[in-house]
Amino acid sequence: MYNTNLETNKTEETTEFKKGNWINMIAPTEEEIKLVCSKLEIQEDFIRYSLDYEEKARIDIEDDDGTILFIVDVPTMDRESDENIHSTMPLGMIIVRDDYIITVSLKPTRIISEFENLKAKNNIITYKKSRMILQIFYKNAQMYLTELRQIDKEKEKTEIELNNSMKNKELLKMMNLEKSLVYITTSLKSNEVVMEKTLRGKIIKLYEEDEDILEDAIVENKQAIEMAKIYSDILSGTMDAYASIISNNLNIVMKVLTTITIILSIPTIIGGFWGMNVEVPFANNPFGFYIISFLSILITIIMYFIFKKRNMLN
Repeated sequence: MYNTNLETNKTEETTEFKKGNWINMIAPTEEEIKLVCSKLEIQEDFIRYSLDYEEKARIDIEDDDGTILFIVDVPTMDRESDENIHSTMPLGMIIVRDDYIITVSLKPTRIISEFENLKAKNNIITYKKSRMILQIFYKNAQMYLTELRQIDKEKEKTEIELNNSMKNKELLKMMNLEKSLVYITTSLKSNEVVMEKTLRGKIIKLYEEDEDILEDAIVENKQAIEMAKIYSDILSGTMDAYASIISNNLNIVMKVLTTITIILSIPTIIGGFWGMNVEVPFANNPFGFYIISFLSILITIIMYFIFKKRNMLN
């Protein structure tokens, strides 16, 4: 828990439940959920909603006591088969009447970590709950832009590796990046709905400066949506191009192997004819073996140049 001193505007960690607190809950236990809900007199569901990995971005208002729940999707990094997978997860922000603000997440997030680091610089004022939520909106949109740039760098690196060697590992990585962009685009659009609703619906009290922050956050979010769409289209086109290249390379290999098989079958066919138990030319010639071998090699060389002229060997 953190609290900003009204006189000095310094934000410090505290163990006392008092008005104006920012309560940050990361993967809370049942005891912690019950303690906070008991102290603040709110429903446990408001905290549990934010701990559901499948929960979508939305706004929920409790009419009885004015508690407001904001859920937005934030970018996160998962580890899967020794690969970094870009994904998203819900972050809950609860304004408890006009007394407290709670942030809830399944695991540590870069956004909240940065806010915890900023508290010493007095950029976070815990009793300005609306301002803090809008700052999270804005920082979240910036985080998505950073995440998208990272995905683009990974794509370029994977393309270089693919150009050097067409391996399944690189292709699977490209597929994972494409999947990540789908998750990110969906989350960004959901976040946009939440921010637009906050701006239009007057859900929380917005001062002029607050509206500027929210509008900036919406603009940044729209930029992230456009960037995600562009990167997704580029990645999809790149995947299609590599699929065509791989198919074309396979066709070339099959063509070369077929041509080599035809060329190498010529001596075998000739040898088969002269190996039959019937009278054949040069059967009684003491130089018959050398003549037949020479003819086999000659015909093989001629066929080689014929196929090469028709680009059947490259």
